[in-house]
Amino acid sequence: MEFLGSSGFHFHCIVSLFLLISAGFVVFPVSSIGINYGQIANNLPTPENVIPLVKSIGATKLKLYDADPKVLKAFANTGVEFIIGLGNEYLSKMSDPEKAQAWVKTNVQAYLPATKISCIFVGNEVLTFNDSSLSGCLLPAMEGIHTALVNLGLDKQVSVTTAHSLAVLETSYPPSSGAFRKDLVNCMKPILNFHAKTGSPFLINAYPYFAYKDSPKQIPLDFVLFQPNQGIVDSTSNLHYDNMLFAQIDAVYAALGSLGFKKLFIHISETGWPSKGDENEYGATPENAKKYNSNLIKLISSKKGTPMRPNCDLNIYVFALFNENMKPGPTSERNYGLFKPDGSPAYSLGISTTTATGGGNSTVPLQGPPANPDNSSSPPSSTGYLAISSASMERYSYRLIGPLMMVVLILINLVV
Repeated sequence: MEFLGSSGFHFHCIVSLFLLISAGFVVFPVSSIGINYGQIANNLPTPENVIPLVKSIGATKLKLYDADPKVLKAFANTGVEFIIGLGNEYLSKMSDPEKAQAWVKTNVQAYLPATKISCIFVGNEVLTFNDSSLSGCLLPAMEGIHTALVNLGLDKQVSVTTAHSLAVLETSYPPSSGAFRKDLVNCMKPILNFHAKTGSPFLINAYPYFAYKDSPKQIPLDFVLFQPNQGIVDSTSNLHYDNMLFAQIDAVYAALGSLGFKKLFIHISETGWPSKGDENEYGATPENAKKYNSNLIKLISSKKGTPMRPNCDLNIYVFALFNENMKPGPTSERNYGLFKPDGSPAYSLGISTTTATGGGNSTVPLQGPPANPDNSSSPPSSTGYLAISSASMERYSYRLIGPLMMVVLILINLVV
């Protein structure tokens, strides 16, 4: 099947859209969404074939867990904006100015300006590894990369940050009482000073799915899927929350404010819902994944902020673009994708957007290219994705909701 720009593809889009509408699937406009482009798989389409797939869903931002040269070259002159990752295994080396500058030259400068790289996230969920030697390398690595960008005249267009899990919070309910873990405050403050100085975003990975999976009888499904529900009220701020993700985001805002960093802005670097899971992974179904991600994309499109920050646009990266067949852990870990490796949708999720191949407003369902199977036993990414992708392990090894959701469980039960 020819995928790129053929009349046959447009015909199939129209037919598929008719089928989606006939089946009662939701079609809605999208302004801009971000997607995590993971590659722990040996059967994914080539980056060239991923481009029209990304554009078909209206995504204008991608987050890589490395600086894969094949991807960065393929997306040159597409207008897609990238966050790229520097793996945890490289942190100890980046305090060396020469090594940091060499990394930036090879992985950033070499692709600019054709490929739009706007941010580098240095390390993934480092502070919750409970590894003091790794944690101690984090800020020096961030500073080393930033200094390299300054020296190369790139610091105005490329920012530097790191991604955290919600496990950095000690208190998270009510959201207005959010606070960082006491044992992390001393290393968190200098990192926050770095963000304030350089103007870079604070990245957080947030998964309401895990709260529901762990307590499906206590947590109303509608509350985590952005469906109509009575919600909860923060007794301190009197703000009303009708979904868990917003409560999580505002708990982080409160934690930042408690340390004197109210002006920092947050990006949600990962959030998503699996379409398949093991027997004990409650809620991991195509129907729930569709509701979570479609409702989430609607919120992103509406430019609606959280109750605590109503005028701040949501900057959210959906996890993930593809199901990844080589990820470790339970079945859910291999089924977060919006797409299967052959480019077909993992579940029905139609959107209305402007296509890359035609002017005007054309509606394109999630339709992808044929897969390009790789017979090798290792994923194609070669620059540290396996090492940086600690989230794939931590998502099911720690309880990232903590005190927040235990209290939420009780309060929601009282109002539902």
